[in-house]
Amino acid sequence: MKLAIRLSLSLAIAVVLIVLLMAWGDVGLGAVWNTLKSLDPAVYWTSLLVQAGIYLARAFRFRMLIPDARRPSFGRILPLTAAHSLAAYVFPAKMGEASFVLYLRRVCAIPGAHGLAVLAVSRVLDLAVVAGSLSAVCLLLGALGAAPHSLWLVQIGAALFVLTCGFAWLAANGDRLVTLVTGTARLLRLEPTRLGRTIAGAAERVRAALREVGRGRFWLGAALSLPVWLLVYLFYAILARGFGLAGLTFAEAIFGSSLAVLSNLLPINGFAGFGTQDAGWVFGFTFLGVDQKLALESALAFHLVYVFNIAVFGLFGQVAMGLHTVSHTPSLPSD
Repeated sequence: MKLAIRLSLSLAIAVVLIVLLMAWGDVGLGAVWNTLKSLDPAVYWTSLLVQAGIYLARAFRFRMLIPDARRPSFGRILPLTAAHSLAAYVFPAKMGEASFVLYLRRVCAIPGAHGLAVLAVSRVLDLAVVAGSLSAVCLLLGALGAAPHSLWLVQIGAALFVLTCGFAWLAANGDRLVTLVTGTARLLRLEPTRLGRTIAGAAERVRAALREVGRGRFWLGAALSLPVWLLVYLFYAILARGFGLAGLTFAEAIFGSSLAVLSNLLPINGFAGFGTQDAGWVFGFTFLGVDQKLALESALAFHLVYVFNIAVFGLFGQVAMGLHTVSHTPSLPSD
């Protein structure tokens, strides 16, 4: 019942945000459909191939962050990654992130604390790379005077560099992630409560699991995060240009897509990121001088393609996990 309420609220938020965006940008459904139809099939298939590469790279990073003694085969971790990406994208308030821990325990028999540790390090590394990429692009565009508001870009880039260092430090010192959670629980006076005791017990298990991940795997995970996000930005750039933003440089594509990604990380957003992700895309590209109407039409068309692709990959992942579970279920003795 609670999940149904949250999904309904998420859908309502998405509808309201999309209606407001389309009214603000004076964009109709017909214009979005025409933009979607204008996509060259060759561009679409190229972007789909790049997106498949993103799943391969993410699965490989997840696998390498798992200690040797518990590390599953790549064939098990890949469908799990696809199914988790769908759940994380669709469920509201980032509830779908927990699916990674559940899938890893069900398919690979890895304890929940270890799955949570791997997921936490991966997500902080993602934040570090996105912040770092956006920082570098802001500094580059600002220094070259290649975009409007160059002074603002330099200042934003400097602030993001500091944030990048903070995220990288957190990922390298997994214990501090746990300390941050337990400190927040203390600040909220949760310690005497049942929830507080549950958090404290889970925190110690995760702390031990994070020690197993260790700094060696952190540096490996950091190195593997770079190709993951290079492919993500390439995917955004291919479709952005395919939907009419033909004059974009790769650096500008990184700027606009980074804002779309960051806006989708908000704890409260619309179903499948509708509304929030599109607003980030529109703000990022109009900041660079793209026509407002074109930015919104391309944002919505891109989003529809992305949701379709992630649903296809996610469903294939679910089927593959289901087949693996069935094949490894012991048969009942015959009479």
